[in-house]
Amino acid sequence: MSTSESKWVHSLIPRLTNALKKHHASGLEIGVSDARKLPYTCEIHGYSDDGSSTKNISSYQTDLLFFDIPRSDRWIPRVVVECKLGRISTHDALTYSAKAATHKHVHPYLRYGILAGEREHYAIPVRLVKHGTYFDFMATWRAARPTAGEWRDFCALVVDEVKASRAMQELLTTNRSAKRRKYHTLHRPLLLR
Repeated sequence: MSTSESKWVHSLIPRLTNALKKHHASGLEIGVSDARKLPYTCEIHGYSDDGSSTKNISSYQTDLLFFDIPRSDRWIPRVVVECKLGRISTHDALTYSAKAATHKHVHPYLRYGILAGEREHYAIPVRLVKHGTYFDFMATWRAARPTAGEWRDFCALVVDEVKASRAMQELLTTNRSAKRRKYHTLHRPLLLR
C-alpha cells in the first residue's frame, strides 16, 4: 500500500470508531484498526510428549481490520478490508483475493472485502469480480472522502459482515454441542447497488 493509501486508511479510523459505537449495545464492542497484522499460516514443526507443539506463525498486515473485543485482553478478527485508491489492476485483484483465501484458511469465519476510493464515475471493475473469488464484498467511493450515502452503505455493510462472521463462528464452533442451534438453510445472497 502506498503512503497516500495508508494515510487515507488511517484517516478513516476515528470516523469508523465513532460510527460503530452505537452498535456496542449488542454486548460486544466492535473495534477497528489499520495496519494490524493477522496470521495467514500456522505451521506445526513438532510436538512434545506433553502435547504442546512448536509452531511458526506468519502474518500479513491488513489495511482495515474490524474485530470483537469480548474482554480487555482478547480480540476476535471479524472483517478485513483491503483498501486501494484509484485504479485496480488484475494483479491487485489476484493478490488481494489470494490474501483473503490464506487468512480465511486460518480464520474460517472471517469476512473479507475490498474498498476502492477515488474511483470517480467508475463502478466496481469487472476484473475485480472475475478475480476476486475470495471476497465477500466489494465497494467503491467516487472520491477518497465518501458521500453521505456511500458512508452509510459502507458502515451498514461492515456491521452486516461482523454479524455474518459471528454467526459463522458460532456455527463452526458449536457443531458438536447438543444445545447448538440447528440450521436447515444457509444462503449467501448477491446484492448489487
